[in-house]
Amino acid sequence: VSVLERQIFDFLGYQWAPILANFIHIIIVILGLFGTIQYRPRYITGYAVWLVLWVTWNVFVICFYLEAGDLSKETDLILTFNISMHRSWWMENGPGCTVTSVTPAPDWAPEDHRYITVSGCFLEYQYIEVAHSSLQIFLAVS
Repeated sequence: VSVLERQIFDFLGYQWAPILANFIHIIIVILGLFGTIQYRPRYITGYAVWLVLWVTWNVFVICFYLEAGDLSKETDLILTFNISMHRSWWMENGPGCTVTSVTPAPDWAPEDHRYITVSGCFLEYQYIEVAHSSLQIFLAVS
């Protein structure tokens, strides 16, 4: 259920790498449950290996949003495969956030995107994303 919720919000933000990772995770969880019920050791082993990769992915997402090392959350290439300029859905729609359009838009802003400022958030979007990834790590480890 937690991954499905995360998948919905990643779709809303057009973040293609997390969408792909979540989709694979959902399929592997189904196979892992099937392997457990039918006692198929290969499925269970595959699920265990996937959980290691899943934890690694979520640690990367946490480091990405907290900008650990050389990572920057302003980079489009990593989570959107440089297909779109979208960011986390929570950036504009977080709890208490007020979105204000900036007019006129700067010359460097793409024509198909609006230029906005976000203020008044009770919790910054990167911390919501970190909480989602931390929950996934907790569930995978438990």
